[in-house]
Amino acid sequence: MDWVPFVFGTIKVVALGTGMFFAIKWHYDQGKKIGMRAVLRASAKMVAIFVLAVVVLGAVTFGLASMLGLDLSY
Repeated sequence: MDWVPFVFGTIKVVALGTGMFFAIKWHYDQGKKIGMRAVLRASAKMVAIFVLAVVVLGAVTFGLASMLGLDLSY
């Protein structure tokens, strides 16, 4: 059983590395095909959506925690 984490960890690293390589390659090819300006505009939209999602999730979390009576003070 000592070898299981090493084998599964190696498989995980290989799978994630392969996926990251093809994801970067695909985005690079899309950037060449449709132009850098469109890629930057799409990236800015995704960053804005991500930041908005994090803020909403944080607000919902703090609202739920305070509604349940959890102490949120330092």
